Amino acid sequence: MAETVVTTPGADTTCVDAAAERVSALFGRLHERLAGWRDAILADQGADGMPAAALDDRVERLVVPALGEDDPVLVGAGFVAAPEFTGGDDLHFAWWLGRLEENPLTGATTEPSRLDLASRSYSDYLRDFRSLEWYSIPRSTHRTHITGPYVDHLCACDYIVTVTSPVEGDGRMLGVVGVDVYVRRLERELLPAMLAIGRPVILVNEWGRVMVSTDPSVLVGSLAEAGTGAREDSVRCVGTPFRLVATEQAS
Repeated sequence: MAETVVTTPGADTTCVDAAAERVSALFGRLHERLAGWRDAILADQGADGMPAAALDDRVERLVVPALGEDDPVLVGAGFVAAPEFTGGDDLHFAWWLGRLEENPLTGATTEPSRLDLASRSYSDYLRDFRSLEWYSIPRSTHRTHITGPYVDHLCACDYIVTVTSPVEGDGRMLGVVGVDVYVRRLERELLPAMLAIGRPVILVNEWGRVMVSTDPSVLVGSLAEAGTGAREDSVRCVGTPFRLVATEQAS
């Protein structure tokens, strides 16, 4: 079925389509990057997975170049391995952080660094990572999933979205490969195209949570009204679970 486009006064349908395409292109690039990392990890694994040290080295070589770019889109990236992959007793975090501005956890950093869970004494409440959305949904759906926006208390102390893709082999869940992106970086990437629409719009996820907003009365992270994503003045961003929604009804 063809998608409905915004045709209300003050909204240029060409600009709406351009903004939706911008969203699709951004997340399409993230999905492609995850697919490449996933394939590289699977290609390197042995019959019994991979020892943790070898996995860490491989993932570091994959993700650190992306985190160390001059103007990186990513603030975190890596692979969270199931015990079956490393032969350990719990999930194994091969995860790196990009350069971070001053925050209560790490201070400011000038280059990519390894996430050290041992130094996060407050992370005990996250002991069972397998129950968290960014791991459990890719495991159950066998598909890439986008979590957020949410406040990341583990690493960045800021609003982020997390994109994770399942890594599977021989019918087994081996872990998830993923990236973190600041919401403010999403805003930088998407707001110019959204502002060009000429009326207030929001980008919402499949549950109606606001990811980016050009309406000053609608905050990022808030829940839009019920049924927002299904309204006739919403536009699907192809290849994503997101929609652009006008926040003001035409008179």
